[in-house]
Amino acid sequence: MTKQERSDLKETIETNINILKEQIKILEENVKPIAPDCSLGRLTRLEAMGEQHVNNKILDASKLRLSRLTNALLRIDKPMFGICIECEEPIGIERMRIRPESVRCVECANNL
Repeated sequence: MTKQERSDLKETIETNINILKEQIKILEENVKPIAPDCSLGRLTRLEAMGEQHVNNKILDASKLRLSRLTNALLRIDKPMFGICIECEEPIGIERMRIRPESVRCVECANNL
């Protein structure tokens, strides 16, 4: 991986981290408990609870990705960054551009 590619990935990671932090703030507002005395109809309340459940799943996934991106940012200057932890071959730059937190190449990730 060239220095320019590494620099571009670092910028991508930092951008993704900022976007995720904003998304997490919004999701945390959306998953606050729904008060039982809320003046919603029965179906509307059930819909709100269903939406809250979906938002909880998205929030969990966002927090996990944020953690992985933060770890990738800490590793980006290390020689093993961009090397698959399974086969020890370089991870394709296109994969790294899409998922910079990747620690496995596509082939090894598909074998899990």
